[in-house]
Amino acid sequence: MGKTLKVLTGALLATASFAGPIMLAPSPALAARVPDTGGAVADFYRSRGGASLWFSPRAGNAAQQLLMLLSTARADNLNPNRYNVKGVARALQAGQRGDAGADMVLSQAFVAFARDVKHDPGGVIYVDPELKPMPPSAMALLSQAAAAPNLAAFIENEGWMSPIYGKLRLALASRIYRSERERQLLALNLERARALPSGNGRYVIVNAPAARLYMYDNGQVVDSMRVVAGRPDPIAQTPMMNAFIRYVALNPYWNSPPDITAKRLAPTILKEGRAYFRNRGYELLSDWSDHPRVIDPMSIDWRAVAAGQVQARLRQKPGPANSMGKMKFMFPNPQGIWLHDTPEQEKIDEAARLQSNGCVRLEDAARLARWLFNGRPPRPQGAKPEQRVNLPAPVPVYLTYLTAVPSGTSIVYFDDFYGKDRARLSRLASL
Repeated sequence: MGKTLKVLTGALLATASFAGPIMLAPSPALAARVPDTGGAVADFYRSRGGASLWFSPRAGNAAQQLLMLLSTARADNLNPNRYNVKGVARALQAGQRGDAGADMVLSQAFVAFARDVKHDPGGVIYVDPELKPMPPSAMALLSQAAAAPNLAAFIENEGWMSPIYGKLRLALASRIYRSERERQLLALNLERARALPSGNGRYVIVNAPAARLYMYDNGQVVDSMRVVAGRPDPIAQTPMMNAFIRYVALNPYWNSPPDITAKRLAPTILKEGRAYFRNRGYELLSDWSDHPRVIDPMSIDWRAVAAGQVQARLRQKPGPANSMGKMKFMFPNPQGIWLHDTPEQEKIDEAARLQSNGCVRLEDAARLARWLFNGRPPRPQGAKPEQRVNLPAPVPVYLTYLTAVPSGTSIVYFDDFYGKDRARLSRLASL
């Protein structure tokens, strides 16, 4: 499904023009002048007593990696001319001869490039605004570079970006693709990966095309599990969304969406009558407010509900058959999307796992709870519904749509179930 990601400095510099035209719309950053970061860069060097960043003994070939990165900036949908590549090449040679001023030239180019790369790709719902990618300050970027255990690797892999972004970018810049179609898919997915986090801290990524959840700690996958994500139906797709998981709800209710109530539940209620509610644990609620009343389930015209003429709010009480299972992980959002347990484990075992109404059903909710609660998952206190237990600290979750994913030294491609790739490529072809 992919090719080995072998990148040789000489080979990349020899092909620095990058193959083919840029297929994405130009970044707004291309039209702007390189920001004047001289003052901020000078402040960084003053803070470290003028010590070299790029030509110190521990820097390795970081300066060469930076030149390579700038030369192949078209892989990031950026124009290499914006970063004074020739000037950086001259500064690299001067720095190797001991010119102290060369260090600052490289730092200014690095800051301009890194800030351009880090931006919102669009199409993502940011429930928590602080999870929206923003260009970091010059001081933050240079300090992060200086603290990197391996500066050359930090630059080569664009360590201020997501590890997924770095590997996709490497495949694209080094032309590790077998066809123009694969090149286009790499570029599309690289753009989406801008919304993912860098390697710091703990976070969760759910990739709908792969129907899989990944738990990350400091840039490394520490666990993963299968999930059931939203159906390809436009109204049921799991959206791209960044949010903080803030609490778990134990013994949850399940509130049936109006379309599910009309299409799937109401016809069965018409057949079974009042026994449907008694046997399956459903309640009819008076309205959609936060504090509805439970009302007589036969006080509504269920034929009208089935025909879509009347909306009914049904909820299922906690229990073995509840569609939420024993717990749900909440990142409150207007779209009503969350992660949750499921009693239908047979769905997890199926190869095609895009079957939900948008929420994400988990293979092993208890395992995710143990990780989120640092090995001490909460237990329900009695049978009371919707018991809220806050996480020790909020953990970011990133619901994404990646149809090209790094896997070891290869790129794995997934089907474009939601048609996002097709729609984007069609729009670009019409420009």
